Amino acid sequence: MSSVTLRIDPHVHSEGSYDGHEPVDLILEHAADIGLDAVVITDHDAMGESRRAAELAPEYGLVGIPGVEVSTADGHLLAVGVDRMPPRRESYAETVTWIHDRGGIAIVPHPFQRSRHGVRRRHVPVPEPDADAADGRDPVDEIDAVEVFNAWLFTGYRNRRARRFAALHGYPGVAASDAHHLNYVGRAFTELTVQGRASVDDVTAEDVLSAVREGTTTVSGKRAPVPMAARHYLIAAGRKSGYYARTGVGRGTAAAVRGAAEAASMTRVGLSQGVHRFGRALSWFR
Repeated sequence: MSSVTLRIDPHVHSEGSYDGHEPVDLILEHAADIGLDAVVITDHDAMGESRRAAELAPEYGLVGIPGVEVSTADGHLLAVGVDRMPPRRESYAETVTWIHDRGGIAIVPHPFQRSRHGVRRRHVPVPEPDADAADGRDPVDEIDAVEVFNAWLFTGYRNRRARRFAALHGYPGVAASDAHHLNYVGRAFTELTVQGRASVDDVTAEDVLSAVREGTTTVSGKRAPVPMAARHYLIAAGRKSGYYARTGVGRGTAAAVRGAAEAASMTRVGLSQGVHRFGRALSWFR
């Protein structure tokens, strides 16, 4: 049977999010540039831009998948593959069921990190270890995957804890950038295998959701080599500058100037980080 491997970033914020900054057109353009096959816009408690991104995605050679980062009563939860906004402030378990009833998948983002509204371990709906099928209790409607690598975390402790949790309960792991700026898109991504498809062009959103459910995922989120990191920043800078140059008339001069300034800033940051890391690497041989 034929199969195809895709690279997706399942957790990205656009200007539709209260803390996002980038238009979805630019995110999609950049995602295609850096070799992603899909990017899921998961704005906080808002779906307008995500639905629009899913509709536009095929124009960029990407698989269109809508999603949202919903604020539950117990912490944030990614609802991927749904086209309606889940109810806010419901329990984690109730929100997972709502997502499943509408054909989507529920992914735990940045687990256990309370400073970023990560869910506490006790609120994640998992089967009790001593539960018996004959004890009369209803089966637990479980999550579908755990974000085991979040590129925005400052230390590896939370990611390691998330990996241990996913392994303990047998949940697939995904990696995501949790990007709020363009240069972070794709910093971490998930590779997944879709069976029965000959090329990415044949893959549907439902194929991607099924692959996550089946656990055919591999996470990629290690620090990139210096040349790759520099290229990533430079592509983002050039793409952003070009986008605002094209749309500057409609958005106004201020927006164009801001876009160019941000692009230049990203280039400086990328080059600075590259030089710093290259110097650190050289120190290993002294």
